[in-house]
Amino acid sequence: MKKTSAQVRAIIEELKKLYPDSLCSLEYGKDYELLFSVRLAAQCTDERVNQVTPALFARFPTLESLAQADVAEVERYIHSTGFFRAKARDIVLASQMLLREYGGRVPDTMEELLKLPGVGRKTANLILGDVYHTPGVVVADTHCIRITGLLGLTDGTKDPAKVEEQLRKVLPPEESNDFCHRMVLHGRAVCIARRPQCRSCTLRPWCDYFHKNGGEE
Repeated sequence: MKKTSAQVRAIIEELKKLYPDSLCSLEYGKDYELLFSVRLAAQCTDERVNQVTPALFARFPTLESLAQADVAEVERYIHSTGFFRAKARDIVLASQMLLREYGGRVPDTMEELLKLPGVGRKTANLILGDVYHTPGVVVADTHCIRITGLLGLTDGTKDPAKVEEQLRKVLPPEESNDFCHRMVLHGRAVCIARRPQCRSCTLRPWCDYFHKNGGEE
């Protein structure tokens, strides 16, 4: 059932009440640190990434030091995040490219971000939203894909690009980035993948899944 703009607004406002701070759960000090933290978070939890990055960025405190780093040494710092060889290579190569092509600055357009090693649309959107506060950004992570499908904000597709496209059409541009962060928080706290807490979920009035399943958990 397609949601009306009033229903979409109601969902957004309820999420704001639940999660007034719509912050990215990755911890970082510099723009490029967020870029690399998102890369490390692929197939890994944000919590684990936050345990790994302080030592990594203490050992390599500048973009220049990361660009000159031995990939094998970077691998040792990030080993526990999984897929560490590809991630370490991408971090070093991206550091070199940021210095070579962009004067050490993380670019502010989708087109330029996607040129960086290891950067896909999800990472690029997160940078555009959190660093540059670009309106209309949709970060289609697993929580966002799953929960917006259950709510009926999307057609239930698991394709991140399609979810992004569908959410851009229904979310107010100025709300979309914060909305996606709140979806992650809601997915961790209430709408948990294996055991959604439907009966305690205050998004029930607007949730297609809840109405179809009669609130069964």
